Amino acid sequence: MPFSVVMPALEMAQETGKLIAWRKQEGDRVTKGEPLLEIETDKAVLEVEAPADGILAGISAQTGADIPVGQTIAWIVAPGENPPASAVLAPSTPAARARTESHAAPIEPRTAHPPVATGAKISPKARRLAKELGVKIEALRGSGPGGEILASDVQSAVASAALGNAPAGKESEKVEISGAVGRLMAERTTQSWTTVPHFFVSREIEASALNRYRGKVTPEIERTHNTRVTHTDLLVGLTARVLLKHPRLNSSWTPQGIRLHDHVNVAVAIAVNDGVVAAVIPNAHVVNIPEIAAQRQQLSERARAGKLRPADLADATFTISNLGMHDVDSFSAIITPPQAAVLAVGRIFDRVVALDGAPVVRPMMTLTLSCDHRVVDGARAAMFLDDLKNAITAPEKWLA
Repeated sequence: MPFSVVMPALEMAQETGKLIAWRKQEGDRVTKGEPLLEIETDKAVLEVEAPADGILAGISAQTGADIPVGQTIAWIVAPGENPPASAVLAPSTPAARARTESHAAPIEPRTAHPPVATGAKISPKARRLAKELGVKIEALRGSGPGGEILASDVQSAVASAALGNAPAGKESEKVEISGAVGRLMAERTTQSWTTVPHFFVSREIEASALNRYRGKVTPEIERTHNTRVTHTDLLVGLTARVLLKHPRLNSSWTPQGIRLHDHVNVAVAIAVNDGVVAAVIPNAHVVNIPEIAAQRQQLSERARAGKLRPADLADATFTISNLGMHDVDSFSAIITPPQAAVLAVGRIFDRVVALDGAPVVRPMMTLTLSCDHRVVDGARAAMFLDDLKNAITAPEKWLA
């Protein structure tokens, strides 16, 4: 039977993906798991793998097209087999997408986006973003299929308005947000900052024990796994284990309420050419430090090469952003919905501190926890940081 190739979804809010390139051509033989095409989403440029062995047929999407999530764009058929005459669109609801991503029950046809006053269609994401930013929908010109108004059209309108009016006789210049990562940062930070009630809690922590532990385990891990251990790797392992004691910090906010997770998938912020992506280390609460270091290195290499896979960015329950390597003392990060919190890590540097009433020099670091106040209160945030401090000052106990 034919296997459909669809535009994948990485998150509930994603509406479309842009087709960057086909790795195979119509009629080529493909093998399950090999790279089939490249797409650009709100997260990054990703490789999509072939879902089955067979012949690529029925390609219906061209390079450069913005394609609704769940839409069939090609088929993989057996030799001599023909693709179906038409492709059925997957629904745009979160529940239906969840079924699609888990290969569960058959999906229903995608519901058309409601028209606006101008007669054009608008995606739910664009409608929500326009409302949040105060943009008049009737003044927008859609760039999607059939003139559909997309979230990127709303962003462009906001950027153009920020420039002010053009000189008389000249048309206002349109500002484009280039690249998936640039669009991601513009849209998601705006959405998060304007819809999530943030609050911040900071803690200064001595890093002597963390430094010693890193020095102790690094030679063996470099020998056995051929990878370098960073402070971020240690913090991923320690934070994931501490989160098991603080489920609210590892939960998600949903329209139905707070959703608790029984696993800890830690996203690590990685700088790329045009912004930042958050690649995920799944089940970090049970993964050892050598494996965390190896995964983090592989994710970093794929991110900077623009070769991240959908699974690399999916299902994060908590995020760590470390700017210590850039000599940043401390900072506050913006939460990635629907996550409840993000941990911002500053540099480790020697400072004069008081110990038993006397001044001493110790390596110190500042951690700043950004929390969604709908999910986490100040007391819970403080208790989490206290346990994390205990873990950082005794890593052997927590990472044994």
